[in-house]
Amino acid sequence: MTTDTNNEPAPEPTAEEPKAASEKPKRSSAKAPARAKKPAAAKAAPTAASTKTPATAAAPPKRVKRTVEVRPLPRLMARYRDEIRGQLINEFGYTSMMQAPQVTRVVLNIGLGEALTNARALEVAPAHLGVISGQKAVITKARLSIAGFKVREGQAIGTMVTMRGRRMYEFLDRLISVALPRIRDFRGVPRTSFDGNGNFSLGLREQLVFPEIDYDSVDRVRGLQVVIVTSARTDPEGFRLLELMGMPFARAEAA
Repeated sequence: MTTDTNNEPAPEPTAEEPKAASEKPKRSSAKAPARAKKPAAAKAAPTAASTKTPATAAAPPKRVKRTVEVRPLPRLMARYRDEIRGQLINEFGYTSMMQAPQVTRVVLNIGLGEALTNARALEVAPAHLGVISGQKAVITKARLSIAGFKVREGQAIGTMVTMRGRRMYEFLDRLISVALPRIRDFRGVPRTSFDGNGNFSLGLREQLVFPEIDYDSVDRVRGLQVVIVTSARTDPEGFRLLELMGMPFARAEAA
């Protein structure tokens, strides 16, 4: 069967052509790793530079030593430790100095029944207590509702502050040495104001007996209660403790 030379059929692909086609991806795959090495080299450069930074970095600053100023003990506190405690041990026959009674805390309290009608009282009275005691006073609220006094549960009816440690002794020193002598016609604090457990309660009719109060800031004269809580178990022990501290009790004849 004769074939026309002009219309020759296309030659069939040989086995060598697929090999040639398969060589192209090999070349492209050979170039890919070379391109992938560039980012690796770029990443290696910062690490090499970072290894040199600690050597050139400045040394951390040295820790500065801070000196704490030790304040002297309050006058009444030092006197209790040096004189009063030893005298109490001798008088009552304690076997250890830890048994000697001492003042544990002092509580100042102002009742503000007027706060139900005068809202400004809740601003002035706590400020005065803060000036007297040297620390912020808290507002006390009613726990129960009392219809006779028109008091509802949760209403602000007073202010108080509790002092301990240095501030407590500083306040007692100012109370005994400055505030009580300023009371007009003062003849001593009552001897019968103990509660049976050595705790003493004292009422002051006006807050102006403390010289810290600015007279121009007083909108109304208010009384306050001072409660001195001690570790004494009996009233004679608490009485003797406060007497040695300088509390001006009234004379036995007047009492």
